[in-house]
Amino acid sequence: MKIAIPVKDEKLSFFPNAGHTPKFAVYTMSGSGMFKSFNLDEIKQNPRSDIDHSNPEEEHACDHSHDDADHIEQHNKMGRALKECDYIVVKKACKNTAKSFTSEGIKLIKYNGDSFESTKILNELSSKFV
Repeated sequence: MKIAIPVKDEKLSFFPNAGHTPKFAVYTMSGSGMFKSFNLDEIKQNPRSDIDHSNPEEEHACDHSHDDADHIEQHNKMGRALKECDYIVVKKACKNTAKSFTSEGIKLIKYNGDSFESTKILNELSSKFV
């Protein structure tokens, strides 16, 4: 099972805004029950070309039309880039971000905690990955 988590950098610091994250860390989960483990497979660059990856906005809220075809396509790039994933962990995701993932069969798992450590977050949420 593959799980993506939005991260700020190679230090794997969780990035709360899934649509504006600079990168995605992709993990493989193995084991079951209390014995689940997460192994980092790769770190992927967010494929959106309409955001500034060098100055990511954690609290950005879109103020444009959510029906704008070019904007929707930018979001859809993320879903296609992560199509091998079963889940993505999010704290914040707009309608277009959520749809980009669900249209590829990726389930969103909401994280409401305070940690910014990706592996700690995955372990906290491990019971939701079935």
